[in-house]
Amino acid sequence: MSRSTSHMTQEARRGIRSRPRLTRNVAPGVHRLEHAYVNCYLLEEQDALTIVDTAHPRTWRPIVQAITALGRRPEDVRAIVLTHAHFDHLGFAGRARAEWGVPIFAHAEEDELAAHPYSYAHENPRLIYPIRHPKAIPALVGMMRAGALSVRGVTGLVPMLPGEVLDVPGHPRVVFTPGHTFGHCALSLPAADAVLSGDALVTFNPYTGGDGPQIVSGAATADSAMALASLDGLAETGASVLLPGHGEPWRNGSDAATAAARAAGPS
Repeated sequence: MSRSTSHMTQEARRGIRSRPRLTRNVAPGVHRLEHAYVNCYLLEEQDALTIVDTAHPRTWRPIVQAITALGRRPEDVRAIVLTHAHFDHLGFAGRARAEWGVPIFAHAEEDELAAHPYSYAHENPRLIYPIRHPKAIPALVGMMRAGALSVRGVTGLVPMLPGEVLDVPGHPRVVFTPGHTFGHCALSLPAADAVLSGDALVTFNPYTGGDGPQIVSGAATADSAMALASLDGLAETGASVLLPGHGEPWRNGSDAATAAARAAGPS
């Protein structure tokens, strides 16, 4: 498993996004695993872990390797928290619950999507994007190779409420950010001065291949106007570090990130 370095160019980062890449302590106690253009995060507190988002089915081996690299064991994982239940964030959730016995937390509005991860609301036709944005093709191919088309639905999620501080390692605070999906939630980590934005704001858009703070394209966003309005919730966290579901960490503050995303607008 490769590890990122601060001097790596943006072009080099693009070239390795399909391969598993663990970055320790992207914020204090937060580790990032990128695989096939999707980020998972491991929240570490004392001797226990929470996994936030579960990428693809074939991320299973990389996540086990990442846990081992951190000096932990799968038994140390206490929970999975989903920012939302799109197929590229649900990947190995069901397997983790079956094999490790961990609960899966999500907003109640995600229940139906989690059970049927390909039946998601979206504004724009999906097939036009590879034609209009050929830069997106490597990401889409990489995601498919990682099993994005073979995700099994899950039921029996543990509901989480806006404003709630979850009693799991890392103790994230739930920030309701609907629009990408109707139950999308970001996770604020005040002690780490960070916010996990999920797909409420990304720094790489898999549907256009574009970099920089933005909301995800209408090919996978239920309501772009709602998604833009939900950026207020991210800004209000005041976090210095924003950790997205796709793309590199943003370290110039949530205000600047959300301002840039508003300026970029829908796609």
